Amino acid sequence: MEYAKILEVFSAVDLSCNKFDGEIPKVAGNLKRLQLLNLSNNILVGPIPTTLGYLANLEALDLSQNKLTGRIPTQLTWLNFLEVFNVSHNHLTGPIPKGQQFDTFENSSFDGNSGLCGMPLSRKCDYYNSESLPPASSTSEGNEDSGLLAEFDWKLVLLGYGCGLLIGVVIGNIVFTRKREWFMKTFRIW
Repeated sequence: MEYAKILEVFSAVDLSCNKFDGEIPKVAGNLKRLQLLNLSNNILVGPIPTTLGYLANLEALDLSQNKLTGRIPTQLTWLNFLEVFNVSHNHLTGPIPKGQQFDTFENSSFDGNSGLCGMPLSRKCDYYNSESLPPASSTSEGNEDSGLLAEFDWKLVLLGYGCGLLIGVVIGNIVFTRKREWFMKTFRIW
């Protein structure tokens, strides 16, 4: 296909709508100068290869309308030039990676993947058991569970601070009362 009005250094691979099946080859990560990769509307299965994170010049990645499974690799956050990302209508699960360009993608990039969670989706992730995520529910029970986890974390933090303060006060009192001269001399208090 000839692209008119596009620089010759533009590198694109568009293999969409071909009924390709099988997994995405890991060697796709060797196409270092690639700027656009479109594998949408095929019958691709398996995980998204982590090697795609090595495509440093990639600006558009479309893997939508396949049967991909597993998680979105965090290595894809290394793609600093990625402007278009679409993995909608697959069978992906787990948290959506955070950071870099991933913070700019819209909900539509992840549509049709009921197992995905995290920003920008409204479904929060259960980080303690993200392998088997329960189906999203509209009841307040789900909100209570996430609030319970947040409350539990804060209780542990406060317990740690409280214990540290108590131990510090006890040790300080012992040092001040039993080693008063050393304390005064060390901190120059007379």
